[in-house]
Amino acid sequence: VRLVESGGGLVQAGGSLRLSCVASGTISTANAMGWYRQAPGKERELVAGFRLGGSTYYADSVKGRFTISRDNGKNTLYLQMNSLKPEDTATYYCAKGVVLTVPTYWGQGTQVTVSS
Repeated sequence: VRLVESGGGLVQAGGSLRLSCVASGTISTANAMGWYRQAPGKERELVAGFRLGGSTYYADSVKGRFTISRDNGKNTLYLQMNSLKPEDTATYYCAKGVVLTVPTYWGQGTQVTVSS
């Protein structure tokens, strides 16, 4: 399974970005998939995801600002990020597995930098 993220970049606080993750295999509710991020000096954290079965999870820090979605026909996972804050600055990773807490496959990451 190969996961390739794109869409990162530099944006001012309050701006928006949409991340994409294209999977080499099919994606469906039979998999858990999510977006994770890691800032310098911090542990990697789960930002948003689809649990096995399709329900969604959002970290408290991004609720109301980020939206996760997917297009099964395109094998693509998205993360729409609005009202970005400097503290959202991190490398964002897409991952897939059976459970969100312990993904099996990881992408290479895409950098998101939010300037104040």
